[in-house]
Amino acid sequence: MTDDPHDRPIIALQPGRQKRAAAGHPWIYSNEIAMDAAAKALPPGSLVSVRSAEGKNLGIATFNAHTLVAARILDREPARRIDQGFFEKRLGRALAIRERLFDAPCYRLVHAESDGLPGLVVDRYGETVVCQLNTAGMQALEADLIGALDAVLQPRAIVLRNDSGARQAEGLELETRIAKGALDGPVELVENGARFLADLAGGQKTGWFYDQRENRAFMARLAKDARILDLYTFGGGFAVQAALAGAAAVVAVDRSDAALALAKTAAERNGVAERCAFRRAEAFAEMEKLAGAKERFDIVIADPPAFIKSKKDIGAGLRGYRKMTRLASALVAPGGFLFVASCSHNAEPEAFADAVRRGVADAGRAGRILRSAGAAPDHPVHPALPETAYLKTEVLSLD
Repeated sequence: MTDDPHDRPIIALQPGRQKRAAAGHPWIYSNEIAMDAAAKALPPGSLVSVRSAEGKNLGIATFNAHTLVAARILDREPARRIDQGFFEKRLGRALAIRERLFDAPCYRLVHAESDGLPGLVVDRYGETVVCQLNTAGMQALEADLIGALDAVLQPRAIVLRNDSGARQAEGLELETRIAKGALDGPVELVENGARFLADLAGGQKTGWFYDQRENRAFMARLAKDARILDLYTFGGGFAVQAALAGAAAVVAVDRSDAALALAKTAAERNGVAERCAFRRAEAFAEMEKLAGAKERFDIVIADPPAFIKSKKDIGAGLRGYRKMTRLASALVAPGGFLFVASCSHNAEPEAFADAVRRGVADAGRAGRILRSAGAAPDHPVHPALPETAYLKTEVLSLD
């Protein structure tokens, strides 16, 4: 996309609707915009200059007249040119932060709005990077992004996992393709000193969930000599790190054969396979089965996929978290620990905490919360956008 600040279309807000944007919020909703015929005619993903009704410059944004979030602010300086150089600076800033945080080049490099690149996710796996371009604006800027990634990281391969539901809302097709290089199968990553495999082309999301990095490390500190149940294990992140930390035995459950195969390989690569058992099962059914068999574990970990995909699912999703917590609590031995998580940004922290509290009580258990946490620091939070603080976790000690 060629951007000339002098020829960029102008989007004006309705009178009195500039306060949120002026205060730093990166989203502008369609009902805040003076949506005239010229605005409606702009191609989805167009770069626009945003102004208040009085003509005050509010920044540069990508624009899609057909979505609820119609404009996403890229920069507050109206004269800035959005090109490969712009992406190089944003990627360089994000990279400098991650290199201070982590020794291995395995992390989320770009967390959308929080890193100043709305609609974009970039995860790094050593010399391979995976991108999700979730908005029409980012899709239109793909060439500049790829060029910037080449300039900043010189990766061997760039994978585009453009298969998220967010793209459908933007009117974009779903796709997975290789923008540079090639994939020869799953790639290795290192997290907290442990080695794992991620399927970048066919796995969930971008292939790995870096957001739980510090939560996995915390649970590993509790794991010595413990018997552990890891539900929704995916690639074995919690299970393998707990085994490496000295767990006596780990039972890892997932309904995906492909995920379990990667988790088993990770256990083998880390030399802990003899203490890890992997079961293909649906988590709720497996918990009920284990409870019927009077099984108890020193630690139970429940890190499910999102139960709440949209606001209409909030009630059912919170009931799901409550039931999950009830079933998991019943499997924790007295004096043991329970880890529960929600990655649903539509679940407010207070509502999730209440669902967990009720679930523990439903199981007839009592205890205390040892830790409430969110995502690892490579998933920074935008101060004006609570949605970026999507992950919620609790660790409880149960009597």
